[in-house]
Parts: sequence; C-alpha cells; structure tokens
Amino acid sequence: MSNRAGSFLWNLRQLSTLVPTGRTVRLYPLAFCRPNIAYSNWNRRNLLNTFGNKMHSSTRYLFQDALIFKSEGDGCQTKGICTATVFTVDKLLCPRRLSFDSKHFLVSVNELKKSFHQEASDEDVLTKRRKPALISSTKLSQECNSLSDVLDIFSKAPTFPSSNYFSAMWTIAKRMSEDQKRFEKQLMFNHPAFNQLCEHVMREAKIMYFGDLLFSLHAIVKLGIPQNTLLVQTLLRVVQERINECDEKCLSVLSTILNTMEPCKNVDVLLAGLRMLVDEQVCKIKHVFTLQTVMRSIGKDAPIGLKRKLEMKALKELDQFSVLNCQHMFAVLAAMNHRSIILLNECSKRVTSNIHGCPFKILIDILQSCRDLQYINIDLFKGIADYVATTFDIWKLKKVLFLLILFENFGFRPVGLMDLFIKKAADEPGFLNVKSLVGILNVYSSLNHFYKCQTPEFLEVMASALTGSLHHISSENLLNAVCSFCWMNYFPLALINQLLQKDIIDDLLTSGDVERNVHRLHVVATCLKLDDAPCHKDLDLVLPQLPPMTFCPQPKVAAVLSDLLGEGCFSQSVQLPHNYFIDFEIRMDANRSQVLPFSDVDVVTSTDIQRVAVLCVPKSAYCLDSTHPKGYLAMKMRHLKIMGFHVILVNNWEVEKLEMKDAVTFLKTKIYSPKALSSADIHLQSTC
Repeated sequence: MSNRAGSFLWNLRQLSTLVPTGRTVRLYPLAFCRPNIAYSNWNRRNLLNTFGNKMHSSTRYLFQDALIFKSEGDGCQTKGICTATVFTVDKLLCPRRLSFDSKHFLVSVNELKKSFHQEASDEDVLTKRRKPALISSTKLSQECNSLSDVLDIFSKAPTFPSSNYFSAMWTIAKRMSEDQKRFEKQLMFNHPAFNQLCEHVMREAKIMYFGDLLFSLHAIVKLGIPQNTLLVQTLLRVVQERINECDEKCLSVLSTILNTMEPCKNVDVLLAGLRMLVDEQVCKIKHVFTLQTVMRSIGKDAPIGLKRKLEMKALKELDQFSVLNCQHMFAVLAAMNHRSIILLNECSKRVTSNIHGCPFKILIDILQSCRDLQYINIDLFKGIADYVATTFDIWKLKKVLFLLILFENFGFRPVGLMDLFIKKAADEPGFLNVKSLVGILNVYSSLNHFYKCQTPEFLEVMASALTGSLHHISSENLLNAVCSFCWMNYFPLALINQLLQKDIIDDLLTSGDVERNVHRLHVVATCLKLDDAPCHKDLDLVLPQLPPMTFCPQPKVAAVLSDLLGEGCFSQSVQLPHNYFIDFEIRMDANRSQVLPFSDVDVVTSTDIQRVAVLCVPKSAYCLDSTHPKGYLAMKMRHLKIMGFHVILVNNWEVEKLEMKDAVTFLKTKIYSPKALSSADIHLQSTC
C-alpha cells in the first residue's frame, strides 16, 4: 500500500512543476523568437492530457525602430531588435503512467480529475474572452471599404495568420480606380499599424501554411510595396527554403508572382528553383490554367529541354483546352520564346472557328505574339480581319489602326478592312493625332493600298490634318509622313517645304537613326525629281552617300537567259542613277519582238530601242499571300518606267521550282510581247 501511495504522491509532485516562469527573449526579423513565440489565437496542444490548459502564455511585443516604408521612394530602414516577454514552462517532465490496483485510490483520482477539468474549463472561458475571433481575408474584404479599415481591424485584435490582412487589402484595391488606389496606398504606408503588420508577417513566414505565404507575397507585390524592402526580400528567402512544399495550386501562385517581379538575386534563385521543380513535376500538373501559368513564368532563357517537356504536356492536354486557353496559348509561347508550330496551328484553328465575341485585346495579344514568334497563319489573319470588318462600327478607329499596324508588320493586306478604314478616316479626321496620322500613312504606303476614287480625298484629308499640326510635329515624324506621301505619289507642298528647311535637314542628319533618315531623304529627293511633283524639280539636296548595295546573284535566271537569248544579249547587276539596281537589262526593238546585242545598240537610234529591266523578286517584296507589290517595289517600278524601262518581275521561288526547259518557256513569255509571240516568223537568235 505504501508503494502505491508513494507512486501517487510522486505523480502529484510532477504537477507542481507546471508553474509558469518569466523569460525575456530576442525577436529577429529573419528568424523566430527563441525559445518560443506565443500568439493569442494559437490552438495549443494539450501537454498533459487534460492538464495542458493549466499553462497560459501571454506575449507583449515592444517594437523599437520598426521597419519603415515610404511610398515616395524605394528605400527602407532596417528595424532594430525587438524584445518580447514570453511566459513558458522551464521544465517539462512527462509523468509516469498511473496505475492502481486498489479501489481505495480510485475515488481520490476521480475527484482530482474533476478538479482539474473544472479549472481547465474556467481558464478556457477566460481565454476565449480575451482571444479575438479568427477572420478570413474574404470576410475582411467584404466588411472593409478601404485599406486603412483593414489595418484598423488588425491594430485592435491581430489574428494568425497575418497574411489574411494583406490578401484582403489587395482584394479591396482591385475594386478601386487608379487614382483612388494611389491615394489609398499612400494612406496605407502612413498608417501606424502598417509596420506592425509587416513585422508579424515576417515572423510568421516560416510557420504559416505555404499557400498563405505565397498569397501574402503576391498581395504585397501587387500593392506596390518596393521589391528591395526587407519585407519582400525576407519572404522571398523563406519561399526559397520551403519551395518543396509546392503543390499544383502553390505552383500557379508562385509562377504568377515571378511574372510580376523584376529580376534580382533572390528572384533569380527562386526562378531557378521553380524550373527544377517544374522539370520534376510537369507530368503531375492536371489543370491547363496551371500549366499555362508555369509556361509563362519559366522565362525565355529556360533550358530547351524543359520547354519541350512543357510543349509535350500541352499537346497531351490539347483536348482539354477551352477556347480561352487556345487564345492565351499564343502569349504563353511568346513569353517562353518557344515556337511550337503544331501547338500554334491547332490553337489557330480553334481561335478562328470561335472568333465571334473575342475581345479586341485578345486579338491584339495574338497578333503581337505571332509577330514575336515569327509565326504566320493566313487563315488566322483573314479570320481576324474579316471579324473586325464585320463588326467595324463597334470598334474605335484607334484600335483598328493598331490592328492594321500589326498586320503591316506581317505584310498582310486586309483589303476589305483597309477600305472601310479609309472611308471612316476621311469622314471623321478629328480623332487623329500626329502619331496616328503618321501610322496610317506608313501602313497604307507600305502595303501600297489604294481604294478607287477615295484615295485622293483620303490623302488630302491626311495632309490637311498634318499641316494643321505642322509646328508641333517632330522632324522625324515629318520625314516619315512626307516619305509615305512620296511612295504613294502624292506631294503636299506645305509639308515638303517645311521638311526642306535647313534646320530640319541638319537635325535629321545629326540625331536619331541617321542612316535611316538619310535613306528616306534620298527617297524624297528622287521622287521630287522623277515624279510629277509640282515643285522642287531642280532640288539640289546635299546628302551623305548611301552605303553600296549588295548584289544578289541569280544563277538560275542567268542560265535561263543565256539559253534563251545567248551570250552578250543581256547585262547583269546593273547600277542605275538614284541608287536603283536591276538584276538584268535586255535591249530590244520598240515592239519587243527582237533582242538587240549590246555591241549594235549604238547603231540604232534611241527611239528604236526598248530597254527591259528584269527584276528578280523575293516573296517579301509582295504583300502576304498575294502578288500585290509592296510600297517600295511599286515606287521602284514607277520610277523605272519613267526612266524608259519596260519592267519584268520574275518571282525567285517560281523559277527555282521549274526545270530548265519550263523556265525558258516561262521567261520567253515574259520578255517578248504577246503580239510577237503569236507571229509565226519569230525565232530565237542562236548568236547575237
């Protein structure tokens, strides 16, 4: 009996060790409180079955020299060391297991348990009264109307995790206008509880759920807190340490964060870790949205092996793609600089077949991504152009102009849409500023587009609008506008006179893209001399010489001409005045029925000679998917005709496909006139 009583008394003595003692510890901004951090809303684990609630911890934080954020600058002041008084258990001894064989002690033990249960329940009631109720970020964002309201709630009764407050503030900020958002951010930075909230988030970073950590970092970055502050850099470091806790949802959030952040050491390290994680887990990604978010964030310099893994995963999930996924896939591939033709082709089909109702911004993003990836899909371009032309009246002209500028980058000429734009711009010129006017002229001159009788009226409206802004237009914009007019064989006198002022010419020759300016000035000077310009025929503009042109040999065409005409009947790589160059020159009689050797040309009078210019033209000289010449080629053909040439265009890609016999027949029909070919007495000279 004495042994049993001794055992009971020993266990009872162990309960007396649960007496709280005070201890002062140090709080560090990048680590935890040692040995313990106490939060008023934590659910503490019971230490000794039902006796755990006997221990009560209270924490008092004394912030000194706290972290300060200034909205007008990116700098921050580091905080001093904070102290906290934490009451905890100095010594925890697990009591031995209680076992009793006699019923005499059972009553005593039961009474003891009831006593402890009663005391524990009393303390639970007191704790609940003091402990603030947990509140979610969703509830906070619904109850509060401003960022300061959230901080006010935090200052009254902070709850764990503190990330909820930042998430709520970002949700509220998204509902505001830009001006209101800017004002609210200023109030947020100046709020007395803001520094305290930042301290809480940094201390809780290693113990909060990883998803909460990522959402808080995302909200912090979106709220405009400078990236080089201690708060942001601390969270980045903690995310690096805990990156292996990423599930698919966290992977998506982390990818979104990295998309919005500027490069720095911690961001670069985190991006490298994300790439390694994605490389291991790409097969486990189930949702297309997560896959596209990850693809967008890995960067253009990611390993090609990782890009191909993601491409194959996207191809496997292609059946799960929604129309929106297909629309976004273009920007995703452009963000990672990966040109997947199969993926782009499949998405193009889906986008084209579901084009109606597509937002204009999505159309712009698709075309910009195609430009970045150098991807050309005629059906996609035609589908977009036809859709915008069908719904033309609902779009602003500036949006349509932006679309036309993107089409011009591809050399694509949407005839119907450009005709509608000409009529609308001629009727409503008031919406156009200088930048828009120069852009319109560049598009229409580059694509060599004219619309029946509307073109002169359209050019006159453009010239009149620019003349009204003559004193506000820059030298380079003025040059670009006049050059575009010259390509279209239109010469507005006021603009040309302004361009030829000495100070304007000197400015163009000494600033900006000088080489490009010199080339355009040569074009203007040539047009004024050769075309039907109403002025400046005797213009003697002193300009730097253009760099010598590179001659591209055309061996296939040269061989065909030798077989067709014989040696000595044509000249190759001919340099002409005004910096023009032709691939081959042939001299024929006036009816183009007979080729004249170059040695006999002097005997024949000039009126009896027809000079023929053979131009070997690549596909890039034509508008996309057509044989409509672009602006420069059209101007060159016009000037060659003025110089007395009959111009023959030979498409390089067509000649290369032909056998020699077919190529001879092809060039024969090009060189000789139809009348000469139909005559029975036409024969080819074996020697010239």
